[in-house]
Amino acid sequence: MKATLSPSHSGFDLPATYRIAVQGRVPAGWYDRLEGMAITEHPAEADTPVTTLLGELSDQAALEGVLNSLFALHLQVVSVERLSAGQDAGVIV
Repeated sequence: MKATLSPSHSGFDLPATYRIAVQGRVPAGWYDRLEGMAITEHPAEADTPVTTLLGELSDQAALEGVLNSLFALHLQVVSVERLSAGQDAGVIV
């Protein structure tokens, strides 16, 4: 039988540092909507820059809120990476 972990044992209810990359520009005025994550824009080879968000989020619900805000801006998510948490970091998307 396969064992499953409860959400409290998976680390998703704990704070973690995330790096999220999106194709396009994130308006600086969206800082509060993005849970205070640092916004860094990188020039791209094509016309569209890549923007990186970096910061600590309180839990997976906060991560979902940030991703929903990016969706509202019609930005394509390139990657989501958990850099540190109560368990090993790893690429999510």
